[in-house]
Amino acid sequence: MENDENLRYPTGRFAPQVNYTYEELLKLIDKVEALPGKLKKVADGLSAAQLDTPYREGGWTLRQVIHHMADSHMNAYIRLKWTLTEDRPVIKAYDEKRWAETPETPLNPGMSVILLTALHIKWVNLLRSLGPEDFEKGFVHPETGKFVTLARQVALYAWHGDHHVGHLQLVSAKAG
Repeated sequence: MENDENLRYPTGRFAPQVNYTYEELLKLIDKVEALPGKLKKVADGLSAAQLDTPYREGGWTLRQVIHHMADSHMNAYIRLKWTLTEDRPVIKAYDEKRWAETPETPLNPGMSVILLTALHIKWVNLLRSLGPEDFEKGFVHPETGKFVTLARQVALYAWHGDHHVGHLQLVSAKAG
């Protein structure tokens, strides 16, 4: 049986840097841009049985993971917009576990792949329009009180996409 840490974090835990160069941020934005294609490629190969399989005991089903990715990335985009239009906004947190259980999550996750694809086009274009100084702006997380820079947020979501695609690949690699 696989180590629970490997199942929870198939690409490793998020390990942010203290600072990011603008060139590093551009590479991370490239990863954010590539996510919808990677997700679609893996998701399209999943059977109905695999979509309803948790990636680990006690974990979400792959269907829930895909819907979660769209929900989470929408929240990240909105947090970016708040940060660009307000001074150090305190963002709204959300209960991702409860969001993963709302009535649309048993439905076809293809809708979330489409949503995430469109969202990433808009998100990436906005990120690419920013200058290096913009990535030093940030928001305050209400649960931790921590100031989160846009640079860190970009790094987090570059990781987040790979993290959850890794969950899909864990189940995809098994017979469906």
